[in-house]
Amino acid sequence: MTARRSVSLESDPLSPGQVMAHVQDDSAGAIDVFVGTTRRYTEGRETVELTYEAYETMAVAEMDRLADEACARWPLTGVAIHHRVGTVPVGEISVVIAVSSPHRAAALDACRFLIEGLKADVPIWKRERYADGSIEWVRPLG
Repeated sequence: MTARRSVSLESDPLSPGQVMAHVQDDSAGAIDVFVGTTRRYTEGRETVELTYEAYETMAVAEMDRLADEACARWPLTGVAIHHRVGTVPVGEISVVIAVSSPHRAAALDACRFLIEGLKADVPIWKRERYADGSIEWVRPLG
């Protein structure tokens, strides 16, 4: 079985439903979706917004590699990894990962593997702007 795949970096707001549509398949009994959002507080500091920057060519290649590895480890029918670049205000979505599989355990395990791999290996940096006016660059994603 060859899994349907979609990886992208996007400057427009992300839609979990649209990302999930990339992995829907009649042979899938489970779809797991992870949605990461910009939170209001980080370690006690009030966040105003995040700005994501990526080394696009390498980031997409690493996202593809993670999708390949997930498909090799679990029987997946679909994998989608979409990450936002640019400014993401509090409450908006930064990343959506969707995974489909005939069974829930594989979908759940693969989705966790993908978000942890994305945070560790993909060259995407975020700049946090706080309410006090300070700015901090963070790597890896957190």
